[in-house]
Amino acid sequence: MAFMEKPPAGKVLLDDTVPLTAAIEASQSLQSHTIAGLSLPLPPKKLIGNMDREFIAERQKGLQNYLNVITTNHILSNCELVKKFLDPNNYSANYTEIALQQVSMFFRSEPKWEVVEPLKDIGWRIRKKYFLMKIKNQPKERLVLSWADLGPDKYLSDKDFQCLIKLLPSCLHPYIYRVTFATANESSALLIRTFNEKGTLKDLIYKAKPKDPFLKKYCNPKKIQGLELQQIKTYGRQILEVLKFLHDKGFPYGHLHASNVMLDGDTCRLLDLENSLLGLPSFYRSYFTQFRKINTLESVDVHCFGHLLYEMTYGRPPDSVPVDSFPPAPSMAVVAVLESTLSCDACKNGMPTVSRLLQMPLFSDVLLTTSEKPQFKIPTKLKEALRIAKECIEKRLIEEQKQIHQHRRLTRAQSHHGSEEERKKRKILARKKSKRSAIENSEEYSAKYSNSNNSAGSGASSPLTSPSSPTPPSTAVEHAPF
Repeated sequence: MAFMEKPPAGKVLLDDTVPLTAAIEASQSLQSHTIAGLSLPLPPKKLIGNMDREFIAERQKGLQNYLNVITTNHILSNCELVKKFLDPNNYSANYTEIALQQVSMFFRSEPKWEVVEPLKDIGWRIRKKYFLMKIKNQPKERLVLSWADLGPDKYLSDKDFQCLIKLLPSCLHPYIYRVTFATANESSALLIRTFNEKGTLKDLIYKAKPKDPFLKKYCNPKKIQGLELQQIKTYGRQILEVLKFLHDKGFPYGHLHASNVMLDGDTCRLLDLENSLLGLPSFYRSYFTQFRKINTLESVDVHCFGHLLYEMTYGRPPDSVPVDSFPPAPSMAVVAVLESTLSCDACKNGMPTVSRLLQMPLFSDVLLTTSEKPQFKIPTKLKEALRIAKECIEKRLIEEQKQIHQHRRLTRAQSHHGSEEERKKRKILARKKSKRSAIENSEEYSAKYSNSNNSAGSGASSPLTSPSSPTPPSTAVEHAPF
């Protein structure tokens, strides 16, 4: 498909951040082998009795636990191989090949650029690919090209989308990484930036090489160590300043994490402003969809800043969110900001504003020395288009949070209803109800026969009978069961 062609009609835009789960429901014996539809390594083999029912059940249980670990790991669950395995129908495409086709078509009209090598799997997104580039008449200068497909939150019209993408190189800010070139069609966008040998803020935290695959760099780091307090304060202040700038411009971001912050000396520069225009879901979406008070892109940025601050402080992401208690930090001022963005109270009651974070002691005394004046002129018409798109993104987020909340309530109710304690209570209530019913039936039965005996004994209310059908003597008392 040519780079400037339209996408196929009825294209499904999946949210790749939605967690997938897998449950092993049964096993099957086939040609002397036991299978469960899985290609992951099985637990250790057993030479004798390997077809015993107990052994098969044990292997199945071990494999289910292994799957649960993978699907609950934030990085592994977003891995392309895991998605392809768990959902082959929706993840069968060769995304690298698609990217290569699109990039090749682009170079037909832009011959001054040349691909040096693909940068395989350096990012976490399945539908975003990277290539190391150079300009033919400047062979020593290295650049990186990123190509990305559309996401489920793309609400801009094709015309507005392409105009805004092409505006990105004009954005000048001391804490935004400069875009050298940007173009788009109705289905994807292509951007070129200078390649930074030092890498991102996450590379600094994890002591990683920028060109290495994402899983290798960050999934299981060998050494975990946070940054120094002054680095935390300076980088945090710079990031907050650029977030405030974007919020004031009405430009939705929603994609803050350590890999989207480029390091240039002692300066942080934000990456991937195009993600929100493309409608791509956030790296931390599976976290903030759990909390209904985090329902604007501004509050999403603040919550994601909490994740980033935690990673800068402790050298790793939090095990879970909300965070009940924080490990010792270089300063209590750090903990105060973390509590305002990641604690139970914060997630339940809502995020502070970026302006409020800037006023907190951790950042209020940081001196910024840059003299570069920010510039990002967005025409009024495009500002309105951005506002409408932002509202649509937030509307989808709120709807998803509502569905998750309802599902959680239903699951709790079913779990409570199916618990052992509840089953015992229901059995006791059923017995009591059965006893009451038996007593009531017995009393009603007694009353019925008692009335019958009284009527027969008095004769006053006995029905008239025909002479040919004499009334037999009453035997009610004789046969009564009581």
